[in-house]
Amino acid sequence: MPKKVHETPMLDDLERGPWPSFISGIKRLRDRHGDERINAVANDLLGQLEHSYETRKGYWKGGTVSVFGYGSGIIPRFSEVGKQFPASREFHTLRVQPPAGNYYSTDALCKLADSWEKWGSGLVTFHGQTGNIMFIGASTENTQHFFDEINDYGFDLGGAGPCVRTGMSCVGSGRCEQSNCDEMRIHRTLLNNFTDDVHRPALPYKFKFKVSGCPNDCMNSIERSDFAIIGTWRDDMKVDQAQVQDYVAKKGRQYLIDNVITRCPTKALSLNDDDTLAVDNRSCVRCMHCLNVMPKALSPGDDQGVSVLIGGKRTLKVGDLMGTVIVPFMRLKTEEDYEKLVELAEETIDFWAENGLEHERCGEMIERIGLVNFLDGIGVDVDPNMVNDPRQSSYARMDDWDEQAAKWFERRRAKETTAA
Repeated sequence: MPKKVHETPMLDDLERGPWPSFISGIKRLRDRHGDERINAVANDLLGQLEHSYETRKGYWKGGTVSVFGYGSGIIPRFSEVGKQFPASREFHTLRVQPPAGNYYSTDALCKLADSWEKWGSGLVTFHGQTGNIMFIGASTENTQHFFDEINDYGFDLGGAGPCVRTGMSCVGSGRCEQSNCDEMRIHRTLLNNFTDDVHRPALPYKFKFKVSGCPNDCMNSIERSDFAIIGTWRDDMKVDQAQVQDYVAKKGRQYLIDNVITRCPTKALSLNDDDTLAVDNRSCVRCMHCLNVMPKALSPGDDQGVSVLIGGKRTLKVGDLMGTVIVPFMRLKTEEDYEKLVELAEETIDFWAENGLEHERCGEMIERIGLVNFLDGIGVDVDPNMVNDPRQSSYARMDDWDEQAAKWFERRRAKETTAA
């Protein structure tokens, strides 16, 4: 513990609620850690934060900090009150890319923790908004030492600034029965291809890849990424009728009707007299509710692949945007299939880099120039499945489209004949 501990009455209040407080974690570093340097850093960090609360002002300012050969991956923070709190006057954050699906070995986690206690403050966040491991609180000199050490055993910095950001993928086929694709391979294929764009910012703004293995979208990729890859299937959903009957026997017919049948948004499910399930697969929109409730009885079909949606993001210029379906279905089985996915991403990023305004996300550019112009720019044909607003149009029936169009033309000809 430091000889002189800063008084923090306002921060102490944050520990008195029912939930764990980040203040308690920093105090543990100040009071219980065996390294005096870390004790001092935590103490001055708390002192500056208390000072900020008292004055209602922030005292962190930016600057330029990087490691050799990189232009990204570090968020610089210099203290404007460094003379009062010298141990934390430089408190930079390093973004480090996690493994695909966030699969860590215990050995890897121990190595990261040891390296960070050696060169940083000991404060770590798993994971930041972009998906990185956030190592918070290093001096300018120590950023290079920390990077060199973790890079030797396989870790790399993530994105920060106007660049391709660190990708994210769900736990995927390794542990989830709903998976429809190889999330790990998609993640690694895209990020390995765009590594230079991650480390050397040269784009209008940030560009994010996120991969979810099924329409449950555990990565929130539709609303959180510029290029969302969602696993799906296009044949019939698989039904184990024996498991359906067992579910009815345990829960009752009315329970199944109330919690599964009536909650299908397109009324694609019905229960037969013999307690088997009838599925109108042409009406299924892959909302995943029934598969989540009855995972033993229902599972994705065999013709599996991905949908690609582009333009999702949180609020900036034009508010929140959901991704727009650009590729309704793409198989990812062969090396050639993955090359096509990478080519689509390259075309998208190149077109946006050339036509996007400064500080404009890809989805905002599409809103400004129009979807048709964007599709023409990346060489993708217009498709009726390119849904822009799922709450209004994703459940439209298309199976009798041709017949309805023919009736419309007949009515128009009849009106023209009557008018003549």
